[in-house]
Amino acid sequence: MLVRDAMSTVVLTIGPAHTLRQAAALMSARRVGAALVLDPDAGGIGILTERDILNSVGLGQSPDIERAHDHTTNDVVFAAPSWTLEEAARAMAHGGFRHLIVLDRGEPVGIVSVRDIIRCWAPARQHVPA
Repeated sequence: MLVRDAMSTVVLTIGPAHTLRQAAALMSARRVGAALVLDPDAGGIGILTERDILNSVGLGQSPDIERAHDHTTNDVVFAAPSWTLEEAARAMAHGGFRHLIVLDRGEPVGIVSVRDIIRCWAPARQHVPA
């Protein structure tokens, strides 16, 4: 199975000036664990994850003041839609992260997460009588 078969094609995109609270509210509303951050001044595409927000709050920083730009990962590992899920899982395990932005011809076309991969690999749930 390929990344294109597992990835989410509806991607939350935010700007670098969004506060962490705004980012968290958008992520929560869309039920996603990561947002693509488009920042032309920082070199283009970055990613902000729920872990980035959690780390900031854990350090006592205010989510109403902190900006996405200051917590975005800019040295992103990108996946191609043609990667196998094994390649994506290997990249995530090696890098210690749970989301990959998927690029096709240099443009973001989706995000694949560990959850997406597990959903594809796990057998369909069957109802087992109690």
